[in-house]
Amino acid sequence: MNGDARKTAEALTYLSGFGNEHSSEAVPGALPIGRNSPQRAPLGLYAEQLSGSAFTEPRAQNRRSWLYRIRPSAAHPAFARTDNGTLRTAPFTETAPDPNRLRWNPLPEPEPGTDFVRGLWTLGGNGDATQRTGMAVHLYHANSSMERVFSDADGELLIVPEHGGLLLRTEFGLLHAEPGHVALIPRGVRFRVELLDDAVRGYVCENYGAPFQLPELGPIGANGLAAARDFQAPVAAYEDVEGPVEVVNKFCGNLWTATYDHSPLDVVAWHGSHVPYVYDLRRFNVLGTISYDHPDPSIFTVLTSPTDTPGLAGVDFVVFAPRWLVGEDTFRPPYFHRNVMSEYMGLIEGAYDAKAEGFVPGGGSLHNMMSAHGPDRETFDRASAAELRPQKVDDGLAFMFETRWPVTLTAQAARAEHLQRAYDDVWRGLERHFGPLH
Repeated sequence: MNGDARKTAEALTYLSGFGNEHSSEAVPGALPIGRNSPQRAPLGLYAEQLSGSAFTEPRAQNRRSWLYRIRPSAAHPAFARTDNGTLRTAPFTETAPDPNRLRWNPLPEPEPGTDFVRGLWTLGGNGDATQRTGMAVHLYHANSSMERVFSDADGELLIVPEHGGLLLRTEFGLLHAEPGHVALIPRGVRFRVELLDDAVRGYVCENYGAPFQLPELGPIGANGLAAARDFQAPVAAYEDVEGPVEVVNKFCGNLWTATYDHSPLDVVAWHGSHVPYVYDLRRFNVLGTISYDHPDPSIFTVLTSPTDTPGLAGVDFVVFAPRWLVGEDTFRPPYFHRNVMSEYMGLIEGAYDAKAEGFVPGGGSLHNMMSAHGPDRETFDRASAAELRPQKVDDGLAFMFETRWPVTLTAQAARAEHLQRAYDDVWRGLERHFGPLH
């Protein structure tokens, strides 16, 4: 464990509110008042705009931040290609899209000295990063803090820790993410991942499309699901470091590297809406039935990346958080279903109420569009005979990346030793019970 990093993480303060126009300064007077780009920025700083959307997108979707930094981002040498390792990017063409139900055990142990970037392992995805459509599913397993700095020009990164804490040093300040939290790093934002434990493991959704936003609530009304005020943005903090710093840039699927003569995490003040956040999944306000039947999993949506078809997301992030089940005459675990959306599910802790065994923290399952899935035989038998008293489900925390397009596997995922070859067996023994009435 990095004791200094842990102490720093535990002392962090935050600004609240998802998608809001925030402002913060690490040094009093560093943030200009009334002008974004004055002729002379305060304290000898450089003013720079970071745009996460096209300039002319509607106000509600427009994402941009003004950064006041020690050196402008333009002050860097040329980038050169470097090894991609186990990181892959859309379009995914190494394998044919697979209609089979698939499940993986956790990633194997990484080699010593593996940092967050080197520890990224791509399972698959869809779309085209160069066209800003689709998404990718990555997992990470690392045992070393980053000494370099990383940014992703292809998409925003939703980081879901499963084991071990992370301290994320970003251009905007510091974020602390433990298992049970998610961290959102917007497209193009530079950051470094420091480990708060000896080893860390988790999941990453790389969203190439429209930035994640809170879903509309419709007939739910004004309250429920994830509250904007529970998303926490960092308070400004900067590094004034002279000397060589490696910067890795993910661009159109490949990693590029350059050695700066200073740290690019040198933003002294900032304001805007294109900012990183952290969110505690246990603050999700779960809604559900109080009469009968099992609601669709869309009721558990935390964040959504909309497309040109309303209600049909490029990717939804869904969490199955602790909740009460009270439905009468209701099969309470997730029902058998086939879905036009494709679902990658991961487990952060505990057990998932639709699977008796085999689905473990750090592992994951993929049910591509229209693949039939649902509870395994043991869960079905137990739930069908259960006495339906009010029941608290609080022994697990699972999530889902749900996308409108099929998820095509990477070759490494299709051939992985930790792929469960007999996943279909969990549905064996679902017996015929039908008997016509006489």
